[in-house]
Amino acid sequence: MVPTNHQASRTVVWSAIERFSVQGIQMILTIVIARVLMPSDYGLIAMLNIFMALAQTFIDSGFSNALIQKKDTTNIDYSTVFYFNIAISVGIYAIMYLASPYIAAFYNEPPLDKINKIFSLVIIINSFGIVQQAKLTIELNFKRQAHASLLAVIISGIIGVWMAYNGFGVWAIVWQSVINAFLRVVFLWIFAHWMPMMAFSKHSFHILFAFGSKLLFSSLLHTLYVNIYTLIIGKVFSADTCGLYNQSFKLSTFPSTNLAAIIVRAIYPIQCRMQDENEKLRMFFLKYLRVSCYVIFPIMTAFAGLAKPFVLVFLGAHWIRIVPLLQILCIAYMWDPVMKLDSTLLQVKGRSDIFFHAEIVKKIIAFVILIVTIPFGITVMCYGLILYSISDIIIINIFNQKVINIPLLTQVKEILPILLTSALIFGVTFVTSYFMTSQIMALVIGVIESLAIYAIVSKTFMRKELSLLLNLRNSFN
Repeated sequence: MVPTNHQASRTVVWSAIERFSVQGIQMILTIVIARVLMPSDYGLIAMLNIFMALAQTFIDSGFSNALIQKKDTTNIDYSTVFYFNIAISVGIYAIMYLASPYIAAFYNEPPLDKINKIFSLVIIINSFGIVQQAKLTIELNFKRQAHASLLAVIISGIIGVWMAYNGFGVWAIVWQSVINAFLRVVFLWIFAHWMPMMAFSKHSFHILFAFGSKLLFSSLLHTLYVNIYTLIIGKVFSADTCGLYNQSFKLSTFPSTNLAAIIVRAIYPIQCRMQDENEKLRMFFLKYLRVSCYVIFPIMTAFAGLAKPFVLVFLGAHWIRIVPLLQILCIAYMWDPVMKLDSTLLQVKGRSDIFFHAEIVKKIIAFVILIVTIPFGITVMCYGLILYSISDIIIINIFNQKVINIPLLTQVKEILPILLTSALIFGVTFVTSYFMTSQIMALVIGVIESLAIYAIVSKTFMRKELSLLLNLRNSFN
């Protein structure tokens, strides 16, 4: 049975709470800790991102989405994935442990040897909670996921801040991450009410892997691309420059990536239930494309316009160099909802093979853009990310036409009024931040201007999107 609009709204609301309970508080903690630590401290952790991200992708192996996409998931399926994830995570941790001195030598940063051995424990810890999270997602129970994440991030965050302000330096970030992962898994076990069977099914593994393996390779390509910027910057430039890029990347992707992920994760299981009803799926897609852009585009353009006062007020003058990078990346990552929603359609239709082919084409173009921009420095590399975002949307739409007819022009028409409103918000806030001498006043006035423009245009031209957003609020009651 396909869920009602009310059920879909509730899943989005609780998915948002779960996601922002982690990422929102983590971002606040990052800002608090960044006032004590230096860019080079964050640069050291950023240098490990590509290895950690690739490791985590291998552990999941696409099984999480395979479990959600499968119509008749059994306890044998869950147990098979559970034991496979643990076995893979132990093997990957062993590789990471042995590779630690070589990673440190590659970056010429000796502290990375010990840091990586502890930080990589997150790989094993996370593997114990993947099935529990997938099960709760299938049940559309984001409320319990929210509780688990919120408790974990608050407790680990308090410990991390205490360590940072008591001279632990980069280790404050390391132990905060490890403790957060451990507590979240513990709470997921408590709230999911699921225990693995003492069984492993080869038949189940082959069925799930047939779908998940293509997502695995697609995810590996995407993960490699996203994190290779940090690897190259850390190797070619310095830990300080790497820290500046990583911080601007985290700040710029926080609103867009998290909000897009919230909506995609919440509606994915619902879309899977209507995978054989193309017209209903098409209308559902367009509705959530509009509401995603309606929320994300104005936030990202306002953030770009107010980047300078934001950095000076919250991070301090020693982070001022990230402002131009932050502005560029806000424009690049504002397109995340369009990219993610389009990509998800192929998974919903069970065409992970086409999804994989699309990912290969996209990443070939992405790496060409990266290679061409490296000699021109970090700023031009960031501009290259804007070009990639646009090419990503065009390419995935071409491949989507093989399974469902939602032309790119149709999507552009749907979001064009939102895009124009967002451009206006950027122009007004940028001018405000440029001419105001008081950074606090520039930030306050800029936020008020953004909200005023957003409210006036919404009431006049975008009542459908506003109505849907209000329905999301009402579904929480």
